[in-house]
Amino acid sequence: MFLWGFQFSFLNPALAFLLVELFGATAAQVGGILAVYNISGLVGSLVVARVADRRSDYLRWVVVSGISALALAVVLFSTASLTVVVLALALLGGPAAGGVPLLFAQLRKAGGRPADVVRARALFSLAWVGGPPLATFLIAAFGARAELGAILVIASLNVLTALMMLRSERRPAATSGDRVGEDLEEEFEALGRAKIAVIVLAFVVLQASNSAAVTSMALFTTRSLGLGVEWAGITLGVSAGLEIPALLLVARLTERFPAWALVVQGCVVGAVYFTCMGFSVTGPILLVALQVLNAWFFASLEGVGLSLFQQIIPKPGLASSLFTNTVRLGGVLAGPIISIAGASVLGYRGVFAASGVLTVIGVALVIAVTLWTRRTRALAAVS
Repeated sequence: MFLWGFQFSFLNPALAFLLVELFGATAAQVGGILAVYNISGLVGSLVVARVADRRSDYLRWVVVSGISALALAVVLFSTASLTVVVLALALLGGPAAGGVPLLFAQLRKAGGRPADVVRARALFSLAWVGGPPLATFLIAAFGARAELGAILVIASLNVLTALMMLRSERRPAATSGDRVGEDLEEEFEALGRAKIAVIVLAFVVLQASNSAAVTSMALFTTRSLGLGVEWAGITLGVSAGLEIPALLLVARLTERFPAWALVVQGCVVGAVYFTCMGFSVTGPILLVALQVLNAWFFASLEGVGLSLFQQIIPKPGLASSLFTNTVRLGGVLAGPIISIAGASVLGYRGVFAASGVLTVIGVALVIAVTLWTRRTRALAAVS
């Protein structure tokens, strides 16, 4: 999990820079290319998850995703053509994006508890703490092409480890795999697609609130608080550093409390954080201190949220892929939120105020779908 997180923490934050620096993309082209890449990831991960779920076979498709990611790294490293890069991102970026969700699905299939899922998510977050700074160091010291070389090495290691995991797994008989797929399909249909849509919508809204707040932090510190831009870096760095212990603590709490309750309390903490940021922060001390609340909100949303998806949606691959894609969709929704709220009388404080409102809406949807699902399953058990 750490290596997969490391791979994408090297590529995704630096992709816009690489497109301009190495392949001569314009600012307008960068936006379009990133949109193509994200759409490919969204569609590709869902398709791969659906195929893997049908036979409850996840590691084989992790290997396929790893090979796609390796092929993408090879193309990026070896070509100078922007057209080739765009085609590679569109065709290979989708299958490559399915690897991480399928690893979480495999963990669930292997009997992993919610605490194990959250701890795995902590490893993924740890990779994102170290990956972007190391990637920028490589670019500064050796050039952008060296950073692509590092991605190529990491992608190779991911394929190797995926093959080792596949080889060590005891494969069930084909008939058993078919039965598992049929059972999952029946349970999914019984649960109802409407409930799935509601839980996805809830987390898209919650992810949008988080993404809007993070994306606008630099503007908030400079325009609304009148601080230097370095305070945005310090604030986000403190928050990222606190996320790891927060995830580990939340993992322990999953042994005592249900996932939906932990998500709800985390969102309440998030709403308090956004409200304080929007109306109470006037200087750097409180700005940094409030990141304790932000880290707890993130841990509850990202760590326990994935576990909640896997409990509500009986297909592990689909559950993990849908949750991962709520992050992408939330990022898309964050753009209009920043534009509209930032232009309000509150300025960029309005972004945090809007994020607080979205968090309340999101947690209300989580409660509704949880009660709905429990009632459906209780009625099914009685009948």
